[in-house]
Amino acid sequence: MDEDDLEPRHQKKKPAPKNLEEMSIEALAEYIAELEAEIARVGEVIAGKQDARDGAERFFKK
Repeated sequence: MDEDDLEPRHQKKKPAPKNLEEMSIEALAEYIAELEAEIARVGEVIAGKQDARDGAERFFKK
């Protein structure tokens, strides 16, 4: 089984990029903080999936 078979098939349309030129320095800093928080959240999900995969691989290699 391919790992891609486990992922959802639906594709979400990406939102249009924000016009950064219109944003204030404070708004840009807040936007960066939001993006960093989202990156951290995605990293946690990746780590969890990697742990699950590693556990399964260890189980089935015995």
